[in-house]
Amino acid sequence: MSLWSKHAIFEKNAIVLIIGVLIVISIGGLVEIVPLFYLKSTIERVSGVRPYTPLELAGRNIYVREGCYNCHSQMIRPLRDEVERYGHYSLAAESMYDRPFQWGSKRTGPDLARVGGKYSDEWHRDHLNAPKSVVLGTVMPAYPWLARTELDFTHIADDLKVQSYLGVPYSPEMIANAAADLRAQAVSDSPDAEAVEKRYPNAQSRDYDGNPGTISEADALIAYLQMLGTQVNFKLYDNKANIR
Repeated sequence: MSLWSKHAIFEKNAIVLIIGVLIVISIGGLVEIVPLFYLKSTIERVSGVRPYTPLELAGRNIYVREGCYNCHSQMIRPLRDEVERYGHYSLAAESMYDRPFQWGSKRTGPDLARVGGKYSDEWHRDHLNAPKSVVLGTVMPAYPWLARTELDFTHIADDLKVQSYLGVPYSPEMIANAAADLRAQAVSDSPDAEAVEKRYPNAQSRDYDGNPGTISEADALIAYLQMLGTQVNFKLYDNKANIR
């Protein structure tokens, strides 16, 4: 029997074809799925990635609440045009503590994966209050109430506790000091800033909204934005991958 005759069996008999397709798909699926059962995690841990500080977590909650993810993604794809515009492509480990993650696919505005440290706090304040004052032609709406609204962090310890149940490594000490750490990070020259940085390496403590008299929602949101993309030393990866 020729090879063509064997192939004709599948072309002339729909049931045989369906069975053949199911067998091939099953084998392919097993090859891809079975190895995953032997892995503790599919995310490679990267040095520098840490859980959000209480202030950053509060800011992230505001970011999600205001629907910023509808226009901004936080995922730089490993393509030349993306890397040249936004910076090093996103690593899965950078979002390992996100519930939910903010990778997204739609961009009305630029990707924010590397926005941390790119602009000053004053720029972010102006951008939230009147976007067109710093970005001509933007369609982003203004969020002036964020600077006027005092941040409610009554339940911030509970937020950390829930995140710990989901797998984020918040220690009992972090949860117990959540409110105090939030206050310390939101003001300049806080005597407790060193304790915050000890619990959250490289955390930046200062008055983000320019108003030392209160801790506002703008404080939290800007703290979150200024952290994005700053945890990993990408110079190490740039040297290895020769990406500029």
